[in-house]
Amino acid sequence: MRIKARYENKVLKPLEELNLKEGEEVEIEIKKKDPIKKLEGLIKLTNQEWVDEIIESPDLEPV
Repeated sequence: MRIKARYENKVLKPLEELNLKEGEEVEIEIKKKDPIKKLEGLIKLTNQEWVDEIIESPDLEPV
């Protein structure tokens, strides 16, 4: 399962339903969202709106 979460008040808050049982343990891998660094050196985009649109595209797969 892969989900997005927001860190608020020292707590990770999932942005969608997790469908977990109460007390179930999970393993979490933290990756900061910095997609610009992933594109650095591969392509040159100067329009921030285009960059944001590309980053949020549902057609992109995680690297």
